Amino acid sequence: MTVETIISIFLGIGLAASVGFRVFVPLFVLSLAAYFNLWELNESWQWIGSLAAVITLGVATLVEITAYYIPYVDNLLDSIAIPLATVAGTAVMVSTVADLSPVITWALAIIAGGGTAAAIKSTAGATRLTSTVSTAGFANPVVSTVETGTSVVMSILSVFLPIIGFILVIVVMYVIFKVYKKIKPSRP
Repeated sequence: MTVETIISIFLGIGLAASVGFRVFVPLFVLSLAAYFNLWELNESWQWIGSLAAVITLGVATLVEITAYYIPYVDNLLDSIAIPLATVAGTAVMVSTVADLSPVITWALAIIAGGGTAAAIKSTAGATRLTSTVSTAGFANPVVSTVETGTSVVMSILSVFLPIIGFILVIVVMYVIFKVYKKIKPSRP
């Protein structure tokens, strides 16, 4: 396995984790990176770097970010976003991984890409639900801002510093694990 392949895997995992916070932010960042030739995508995914994709994903990103600030819509989005995040996490992983056989690429994309995105999106949804119940939704804009900021930072780090982005994913997953263990009811 070459260094380029490993870096592309780190990029894919970092973007997939970002998808767990906002579905369209990492896709938009990847689209911009491809459009400005900062990252080369797999042959069948080069359409992501087209001007039409940049505009479409940019508009979708703005709509998604705005929608998370609307009461009740934010919780509705969380309920449909888990499957979307899983698909998007798989897609960003497939589009970025270089020099692996299709079988390994797709297995890695489904497990590492889709799995990471689904785990983070599930936790983010549970956080928003807890915020809604405990604060009557008043803290949801703060949760939305943190999620959007995290997605933007992770996406940009993943494109420009994939190794740092990957390390950040590990830190986020560790925090999620610790929080889950803390709130999980213990068995008698």
